[in-house]
Amino acid sequence: MTEYPCPWAPVDDPLYRAYHDTEWGVPVRDSRALWEKFQLDGFQAGLSWITILRKREALRRELDHFKPEKLARWSEARIEKALTNEKIIRSPAKIRATIGNARVYLDMREQGLEFSDYLWSFLDGKPQLSRLTSYRDAPTKTELSEKIAKDMKRRGFKFCGPTIVYACMQAVGMVNDHEKRCPRYKEIQALY
Repeated sequence: MTEYPCPWAPVDDPLYRAYHDTEWGVPVRDSRALWEKFQLDGFQAGLSWITILRKREALRRELDHFKPEKLARWSEARIEKALTNEKIIRSPAKIRATIGNARVYLDMREQGLEFSDYLWSFLDGKPQLSRLTSYRDAPTKTELSEKIAKDMKRRGFKFCGPTIVYACMQAVGMVNDHEKRCPRYKEIQALY
């Protein structure tokens, strides 16, 4: 089989291509990094992923590098300040959800449950391997993403519906949804 990179990340877009070639699908086990990815996928709701990639560094700078300890202490004045930053996604609902999600993250940690352990426990710590011939065949949600989303909502997380959860599962390597002919498919599989 001839190898071709997944066509959802155009070869003529260096930002998208770098994301595909170095980041998307790589298993992430660090709790804070996983939590950031979930927040970014929440910011994507209703937008394209390339929009998030283009604004990711500005979002990191404005949102205290997604450090839950800092975000959990944000005041209404700090939210209003963030909403003036034209370089980020200026959604009051998404920013407030991120602050609330930081508090839930910290509550879980205080109870002795690390975010990474929590998420990976749904998979017994092992990523799922897809066998996609076309990225268009990837589901937008699964029974597992519905189960995770339901549990996250029960805990108080926001912007964590089953579609957002599945997109994040793809991004953080909980599922390998690279096309089988993509060189990254085997490279990611070797990381398991």
